[in-house]
Amino acid sequence: MSGRTRLTLCAWAATLLAAGALVPLVEGAGWLVQAALLLGAQSGVGALARRVPLARSLTLACQVLVTLVLLTLVFARDHALAGVVPGPGAVMRLGELLVAGGEDIGTYAIPAPLTDGIRLMMLGGVVLIGLLVDALAVTFRSAAPAGLPLLALYSVAAGLSDGGASWPWFLLAASGYLLLLLAEGKDRLSQWGRVFGGASRPSGGLADGLTGAGGGTSPVRTGRRIGVLTLGIALAVPLALPTLDSGLLSGDGPGRGKGSGGGTISAVNPLVSLQNNLNQPENREVMTYRSNIQDPQSMYLRILSLDEFNGSEWRSSTRRLTDVPDRLPQPDGLSGDVAVTEIRTNISASRSYQQTYLPLPYPASEVRVGGRWRYEPEGRTLVGDDGQTTRGARYEVGSLVVEPTAEQLAAAGPPSEQLAAEYTKVPDSLPSVVAETAKKITEGSGNAYEQAVKLQDWFTSDGGFTYDTTVTSGTGSQAIARFLRDKEGFCVHFSFSMAAMARTLGIPARVAVGFTPGTVKADGATSVGLRDAHAWPELYFEGVGWTRFEPTPSRGTAPEYTQPQVPTDDTSDPAQPSADTSEAPTEAPTTDSSCPPQLRQEGGCGPSESAGAAPPTDRGTPAGTVLLVVLGVALALSLPLAPLLWRTRTRNRRLGSAGRTPADAADRTLAAWREVTDTAWDHGIAPDESLTPRKAAARIVRLGRLDTSAAEAVHRLAGAVEQVLYAPQPRPASGLTEDALAVRAGLGASAGRGARLRAMFLPRSSVRVMWAVAERRTALVERWVNRPGHGRWTARLRRLSRQHG
Repeated sequence: MSGRTRLTLCAWAATLLAAGALVPLVEGAGWLVQAALLLGAQSGVGALARRVPLARSLTLACQVLVTLVLLTLVFARDHALAGVVPGPGAVMRLGELLVAGGEDIGTYAIPAPLTDGIRLMMLGGVVLIGLLVDALAVTFRSAAPAGLPLLALYSVAAGLSDGGASWPWFLLAASGYLLLLLAEGKDRLSQWGRVFGGASRPSGGLADGLTGAGGGTSPVRTGRRIGVLTLGIALAVPLALPTLDSGLLSGDGPGRGKGSGGGTISAVNPLVSLQNNLNQPENREVMTYRSNIQDPQSMYLRILSLDEFNGSEWRSSTRRLTDVPDRLPQPDGLSGDVAVTEIRTNISASRSYQQTYLPLPYPASEVRVGGRWRYEPEGRTLVGDDGQTTRGARYEVGSLVVEPTAEQLAAAGPPSEQLAAEYTKVPDSLPSVVAETAKKITEGSGNAYEQAVKLQDWFTSDGGFTYDTTVTSGTGSQAIARFLRDKEGFCVHFSFSMAAMARTLGIPARVAVGFTPGTVKADGATSVGLRDAHAWPELYFEGVGWTRFEPTPSRGTAPEYTQPQVPTDDTSDPAQPSADTSEAPTEAPTTDSSCPPQLRQEGGCGPSESAGAAPPTDRGTPAGTVLLVVLGVALALSLPLAPLLWRTRTRNRRLGSAGRTPADAADRTLAAWREVTDTAWDHGIAPDESLTPRKAAARIVRLGRLDTSAAEAVHRLAGAVEQVLYAPQPRPASGLTEDALAVRAGLGASAGRGARLRAMFLPRSSVRVMWAVAERRTALVERWVNRPGHGRWTARLRRLSRQHG
């Protein structure tokens, strides 16, 4: 096995071993097999290109092109030209998958489902790292720096994993890198022979560092240093990178706890997760449920409440967790005078939906669920313990439908001092415009209930607000002031702003996060998708407890107790559903568009068309992303054609004599001769600078097997060159362009098909570009060395070297 072949295999293995650290991030490891095949094809193309041999840049271009074609076959075959060529449709498809993959990463917890977007990002990332490793270690024969892209791949996996990548994955990645270093060392020894160490000489002086004394030990020492540095960084970087909180609606939350009465629940910020879910290109199903509730519009599935406003964000307070009781206690503040109906709901969470908080109708009275769950009494939420999540959970919930009347809410007494002190607190950073606006809107109200209704109506209809999920103004004090000024935002902004304004009026308020009721399917079950994620304010009224309001236009439904009409008191006792009626949620989003009459409210069955309310829209792939992908594809396709384009441009420049003066005859003749020699070189006849023009012409005729007309053209050009080089007064030559083109045609006619194709697409004379770059680099180095002051510094280093040597 040759040295390059061994290096190629070791580079492939090192990349694959480092990619193993990504396995814990997603469900299943089948993608790793695809990555191995793509890496193998990419490495094989590189090996063939180096055997031809091609220039290093052309080798990389061929690998990029083949990798792009393979990714198109895997992910965009139906959109490609002839099923293979990545045309505009395939580029658009790949761009859409990349955008969807980025959204999926922000949505799902670890291990995430292997969606097409995530799979494209993982395979694309691995083959990109593999290309860099192969280029550095094999094409440029420098294996030590190849550890840097391997380090990047491992560090990303370790940073995203909960607690960092495990030791086995690190050992595999490190073993792959060390294997690559050993393969390079063996390859170097095979080229230089056995290292023979003669008499020892002192080392370690400055001269050794400047001149590389030590022979073969210097590269070995350098490789060891880089290897130790790379492995050290690989250990340190995962410790510095924060593990990702998978998001409030998308993965494991931060709640933890063990033992009776122990553990705490800490704060989270739902802004990013909510916005990502609302802007999903597909409304992926996260759960289904069946319930015997009479009014499906009021079936909000609540995850947790955000009760602390510190000026920068709304967040959930740190609270103690307890064991889940068989029967949850009576809700705080709820009196026996308020009509209450208990309902039963069977819920099935999708396996692709993982998060620590269990979605429940509020207020839940009983929860039957398997697994390790803990209860937070203040917010009446269930939190997973020791890694417990909602993934694939099936559970039954008993909950209360609280139906207060407007009169009961209006007659509510003042809350307790402790509750009021905690839930009416606002930060000093809250702009005065928030309180002033709240006071102006609720002017003339007789009680807290009337103030709350006026705030809700102002946000939903009277204030001229627009619903827009693309707004990213944040949730802090200044963000609320901007929202009140610009009047554009989504549910987070509406709920947070109403809760803050209610607190300035002395009404206890907090924000609940969860899901709206969802969409009823044909079989009677209700499907809840990512786009049903929602936030709403809860205000406290003594005698009723925490009460839901809905200030967001085109989302959810306003509760009956906030409407002018008096709600009915019909509280029939429907039959309870059995536990075996829940269906397992489908992995694909529901496409059923049916909507019963009770859900045909504004925004309840889809985007609202009412004036002043702009529903969330799928804007497709961003234009910037499409432009970057198109430019990348154009660059990848143009790289293999670069030699052809350069050769064509050079030929036209040399033979394009139009507009030139007679004084340029000599240059014109030499340019035509250079074109002939380069054309012969492209067809396999390397130039020989030691020959005279006449002998060089005879050699081209002989080796190129030219016919009579082409041979005469070569000799005419050689004669013209001799006139320029040796005649005292050269005679102007005519027909130079025609002769050069005749020679090119003659060489092409005598060459085989493969030689003609290579001369066209991979001309050997294109190496002159690399020579020109090398000459320019040498000139820049000489200019740098010869700059003023550099000579004195070099002389000083040489004196020090002699002293220490």
